[in-house]
Amino acid sequence: MTLQNLEKEASLKTASPSNILSDPIFPTLVRLSLPNMAVMLASALAAIIEMAYVGKFGTSALAGIAVVFPIIVLQQSFSNGAMGGGVSSAISRALGAKDEERAQNLAIHALLIGLIGGVVFSGLMLGFGRPIFSFLGAREDAVVEALSYGNVIFFGSVAVWQTSMLMSIIRGCGDMKIPSQILLLVLIMQSVISGGLGFGIGPLPELGMAGIAYGHVIAFTGSFLFLFWYLWAGKSRIPLSFSNVRLQRHLFKEILYVGLVSCISPLQTVLTVLITTGFVAHYGKDALAGYGIGARLEMVLIPIAFGIGVACVPIVGMAIGAGDVSRARRAAAYGGGLAALIVGLIGLIVIIAPGLWADIFTSDPRVLGVAYSYLIWSGPAYAFFGLGLCLLFASQGAQKVLGPVLAGTVRLIVVTIGCLFLSQIDATPRHFFMLVGIGMSIYGIFAAISVYQTNWKPTTPPQTLAVKT
Repeated sequence: MTLQNLEKEASLKTASPSNILSDPIFPTLVRLSLPNMAVMLASALAAIIEMAYVGKFGTSALAGIAVVFPIIVLQQSFSNGAMGGGVSSAISRALGAKDEERAQNLAIHALLIGLIGGVVFSGLMLGFGRPIFSFLGAREDAVVEALSYGNVIFFGSVAVWQTSMLMSIIRGCGDMKIPSQILLLVLIMQSVISGGLGFGIGPLPELGMAGIAYGHVIAFTGSFLFLFWYLWAGKSRIPLSFSNVRLQRHLFKEILYVGLVSCISPLQTVLTVLITTGFVAHYGKDALAGYGIGARLEMVLIPIAFGIGVACVPIVGMAIGAGDVSRARRAAAYGGGLAALIVGLIGLIVIIAPGLWADIFTSDPRVLGVAYSYLIWSGPAYAFFGLGLCLLFASQGAQKVLGPVLAGTVRLIVVTIGCLFLSQIDATPRHFFMLVGIGMSIYGIFAAISVYQTNWKPTTPPQTLAVKT
């Protein structure tokens, strides 16, 4: 796929605000979601490839990357899902109101936010990586491997954040294809370069764990440079222009209110998993390993829901910008329903055949027994989990994210109190897995209630557009 092909396809396929505001909602949602979901599946495949690379270096390397991986997931969730959602939603509302100058200014503010976010994340992990990895459970050789990998990964945090900001700007214009295609190229580059530098293939040096991390950094740096040129050259609907730039507090606030509040959600998800992990660990390493296999599927479900939810952002945002609250709500309902259907179908599959997932990771019958139990008891709640996650993204478009975030808080509280109670009685791992499912169900139900009850009427009068609903 050449750069010329990407540019040509963008010029033909980029959705204009008028189309997103007038085309039927569900077909538009599906059209925008498909590229995202495809690249999310590719992302999961790239993660498996990377784990296969790391496995060649032994148990210490696997233990080291195990404590780095949650931090990488958090960085991606903060930059792409949370803060990126704030960027996409702000730009889509501006375009819905036919205020392209405001959208261009928001794009510049987004890059500054991405720069600060990348520097802060990089400084935090490079300065305090060792105690953080030790706190997460890495010991001796595992800490060394974690630092070898993590120091390189987080040195490139600015490129990751800026890539997320630039992709979010383009998504806010209603174009999901270019970000998905670029991310797919990043994943391919990452897999190839990581293998080459990790194992010293051909003339490349053998750098071990650091080499695998360099593949990640090089690929994201390349994507940042290309996307920056793409917008600066005016290939997207919103070109980057640094002439007559005037930083405005209210534009930062518009992005940061949605972005910072949304950052709470992935933190809650990780905390929920960590708390449950701590209590399940008391039942031994087999129970812990089985739970870890099952819980890993939850982390795969998040990108799937993200693929649908991020497609909701421009549809909802542009409708809100145009003052069409009814259309925005219908888009959220369609998106939440689609996410619930797809993620719920995955839950149904693992209930019927849990081995399709668990058998990938182990053949130990004791571990598999625990993993099967987790999937069977949590699987029925996956539909609610997908619903809640998608509604969080849809709410970003309306700049009303507090309700879905509080739904995650309720889930965290329920799971924490439930784990404390179960630890005081004659409970088994199965009871904890039932609690996980209850927490997911509560999350989805409370998110739906909050969206239904929240007034999505924009706080500033939109510019009236003549559109069909």
